[in-house]
Amino acid sequence: MVQKQYDQAFMTAFDIDASALGPDLKYESIQEWDSIGHMALIAELEDSFEISMEMDDIIDFSSYEKGIEILKKYDIDV
Repeated sequence: MVQKQYDQAFMTAFDIDASALGPDLKYESIQEWDSIGHMALIAELEDSFEISMEMDDIIDFSSYEKGIEILKKYDIDV
């Protein structure tokens, strides 16, 4: 369930399908993940998991994999 929520946030924010998800998905690796897309992703994740991320975590959230690591700080195990 948590994995599905995490994936859905990326798919919604960037309008991509599941095949684009994974370790190769990084900030600016796709056109949609620019600074505006980044904030859309953060908003999706915060809404989906009912959390409020710290600014340092928002800045450090640079890839699909890094996001999984960051969410552990908020007791979300993807």
